[in-house]
Amino acid sequence: MEWSACLDEYEKLVIRMTTPRVVIDNAVSSKATVVKVDSARKHRILLEAVQVLTDLNLSINKAYISSDGRWFMDVFHVTDLNGNKLTDESVINYIEQSLGTIHPGKITGSNGLTALELTGTDRIGLLSEVFAVLADLQCSVVDAKVWTHNGRIASLMYVKDCNSGSPIEDTQHIDRIEARLRNVLKGDNDIRSAKTMVSMAVTHTERRLHQVMFADRDYERKPILQPSGDSPVVTVQNWVERGYSVVNVQCKDRTKLLFDVVCTLTDMEYIVFHATINTAGDRAYLEFYIRHTDGTPISSEPERQRVIQCLQAAVERRASEGVRLELCTPDRQGLLADVTRTFRENGLNVTRAEISTAGDMALNVFYVTDAVGNPVDPKLIESVRQKIGVSNLKVKELPPLIYHQEAEREDQTVGVAGTVLLSLGSLVKKNLYHLGLIRSYS
Repeated sequence: MEWSACLDEYEKLVIRMTTPRVVIDNAVSSKATVVKVDSARKHRILLEAVQVLTDLNLSINKAYISSDGRWFMDVFHVTDLNGNKLTDESVINYIEQSLGTIHPGKITGSNGLTALELTGTDRIGLLSEVFAVLADLQCSVVDAKVWTHNGRIASLMYVKDCNSGSPIEDTQHIDRIEARLRNVLKGDNDIRSAKTMVSMAVTHTERRLHQVMFADRDYERKPILQPSGDSPVVTVQNWVERGYSVVNVQCKDRTKLLFDVVCTLTDMEYIVFHATINTAGDRAYLEFYIRHTDGTPISSEPERQRVIQCLQAAVERRASEGVRLELCTPDRQGLLADVTRTFRENGLNVTRAEISTAGDMALNVFYVTDAVGNPVDPKLIESVRQKIGVSNLKVKELPPLIYHQEAEREDQTVGVAGTVLLSLGSLVKKNLYHLGLIRSYS
């Protein structure tokens, strides 16, 4: 590390102490790449670290988080979506650089685009109406994410003027966009809760979607569509002797699961002091030892129930219901309006969408069900493909979580695939016992 000539020795020491130390090891585990991060404990630092890994679409199959005083140690076992260890040096270098320079709470620019933030009551065909309005107002959607949960929809879209290719800055044009989108979102019965907002800079897109749906209190609403029957199980108990609230989450494993849970805990102003994350088969087991930012544990039954509801919602928002359809075709004005109108005309409900562009190509992913949340008839999917273009619209399965292993001999502390999970609580209590701070740890 090269130092500026104006830095004194004390400033250099502070920089060394506050800069995260990152080690990436492919030799420790035969199944995964191990990423270790040592850093000063700061609120949101864990979320930033997890965000770096999940933004690369890496699977976090196992993790240990521990706080010793004012210092954090995070250990992540990661693979790519095919279950392989990381071997690309450019990816490894990017992780080292990004984790070594993480800064909690930073704002990201919109890369010369205008950001549209939308919230409202979900209904069949709503997305096609939104895209039709944007096309009519000469807005080109460059990137977007759309989530639905418990009858609510939230979206963050990045648009530009389709004629000039520039961000939309004219205040009158922005007012027209907001007004027309608000009318679409409120429909006939959502006058109060339909919201639109335009900005030039936002926080991390997926984190912002969690914040929007949390503010919309989607966790309090009843599901409109038929539930999948595999709801996450969340429990919260207090470890009174040590002043922690212990949160356990058990659910179906998927990519970005850890990010979604840590994001919600962070935005609810809780700090994670210790945690273990494990996967077995297609199941995930997450345990967190948390306190409020003021150092206190959860103190009431209503608060405990709220944490349970919010974490269940955090897991469910990104749970991919329905058939995954991938659209890859040359981009053009009105493409999204046409495609989603075809979905609507054939009774397909879009439960989640990811819109992106690369050069002059549109790369879009839609998750669709029938009108009540049931799987779509394959014949109907094939009919829709014929109308949109069989070569352009592909039916894709979800990426397999290949990493799910039997009980690993390399790590005897945690059993998987039918063995009982040894909680972090037992490990912490054992250490306290050996230090003579408690009488037993059984």
